[in-house]
Amino acid sequence: MEVSMDPLFVAWSYFRRRKLQQCSDICSKILQDSPYDQESSSTVSEAAWSLKTRALTEMVYIDEIEMDQEGIAEMMLDESAIAQVARPGTSLRLPGTSQGAGPSPAVRPMTQSGRPITGFVRPSTQSGRPGTMEQAIKTPRTASTARPITSASGRFVRLGTASMLTNPEGPFINLSRLNLAKYSTKPAMSRTLFEYIFHHENDVRNALQLAAQATEHAQFKDWWWKVQLGKCYYRLGLYREAEKQFRSALNQLEVVDTYCYLAKVYQRLDQPIIALNLFKQGLDHFPGEVILLTGIARIHEEMNNMVSATEYYKEVLKQDNTHVEAIACIGSNHFYTDQPEIALRFYRRLLQMGVYNCQLYNNLGLCCFYAQQYDMTLSSFERALALVSSDDEQADVWYNIGHVAVGIGEVTLAYQCFKLALAFNNDHAEAYNNLAVLELRKGRVEQSKAFLQTAASLSPHMYEPHYNLSILSEKMGDLQSSYIAALKSEDAFPEHANTQQLLKQLREHFAML
Repeated sequence: MEVSMDPLFVAWSYFRRRKLQQCSDICSKILQDSPYDQESSSTVSEAAWSLKTRALTEMVYIDEIEMDQEGIAEMMLDESAIAQVARPGTSLRLPGTSQGAGPSPAVRPMTQSGRPITGFVRPSTQSGRPGTMEQAIKTPRTASTARPITSASGRFVRLGTASMLTNPEGPFINLSRLNLAKYSTKPAMSRTLFEYIFHHENDVRNALQLAAQATEHAQFKDWWWKVQLGKCYYRLGLYREAEKQFRSALNQLEVVDTYCYLAKVYQRLDQPIIALNLFKQGLDHFPGEVILLTGIARIHEEMNNMVSATEYYKEVLKQDNTHVEAIACIGSNHFYTDQPEIALRFYRRLLQMGVYNCQLYNNLGLCCFYAQQYDMTLSSFERALALVSSDDEQADVWYNIGHVAVGIGEVTLAYQCFKLALAFNNDHAEAYNNLAVLELRKGRVEQSKAFLQTAASLSPHMYEPHYNLSILSEKMGDLQSSYIAALKSEDAFPEHANTQQLLKQLREHFAML
């Protein structure tokens, strides 16, 4: 006689092993045999209902702490500005206001929002805060797609519609017919139901209603519900209400996640100093906590304070020596401060940890070249080309190979590499700029000027195309165009000595007329 295992136990086993679809299927069968309704239900069907809810939530779960993307609507229609002209070192929206000596654009490339390129792609690093609507539309959403994110809420809705694929026959729970007041009195079920509504259905208003009723039922003494209320308010853009809920939750119980959520609120309100103080306050209660240290390092990095950011990333590595973000950012910082040999050690460490992708081999190739280890340079780039997953990556690798070719005097190879970079990504402003310089060396002045104008229009935040166009226009005798381009170069990089010298010459010339 065969003894079969209890189906609910099998489903729970699948859930623990992250086999969520099998878990959901078994729970569906249990519920078909003994349907769960709000009026009368058995313990087994209630447990199966709760477990299926959790499984469906886990399928589409996104960590709210890490994921934070601002859409054009949030950036341009933001009414929570506290000071239009912030003091230096107190704002994330004005990239030039850094207390520490920020890296120069001559050494370290900048993003379109005016921040130095970081060593690790995060949701917030690519978007930044553009100054105009035109710049916002040009700013890509992430490193992998060039389309700007239109609205955070829109993204959540798209996630919700995609998650419906988990139930081809329709939604598992009909929210419009749900008696939220009844569920809010059941602590065990109300939590799983809230996470289902919030993460799977992305119905923030119903989630907020359930959280408010559950908090009231718990007599405002349950810190977990206060955090969930804060998350709902944050999603709805009510940052001050979210701040009150997170503060109240922290007063009841010190939890690392709550510190991170509250810091996110202050960063969105453009109050990085308060966010830093909050993280440090969290470190007093949780000494050496990696998430809090990483949060401090990220804020310093966004404020162009690279020295402090690197110090905190080193603190992160003391606590967790396999932290990929810290290793990559420290390596990137060493590379841009003329220490490619040290950067090479950090990238080799990532390789030893099992990170195996195009970006890593691309960085290894550049480090080897600048560390004069020429035998490894081309083999690293070959490996990078073999691992590319998109045309943009392919373009970046070919651009870097062209850069290496310029460095060793192989002008023909460099020309071909930049052409290949443009074939894979027609908006690669750096390739246009370098190609213009090579065209000028061949004596093709008009072609060079066209490339520089294209580069300047594609990347107004870069100073090189503007400066090169200014020099070229000045040599051609077009002093007015030269002056306009030089002013744009000065806007992008005010400390650039050559631009200042050129502007001085042009002003003297105009004064003589």
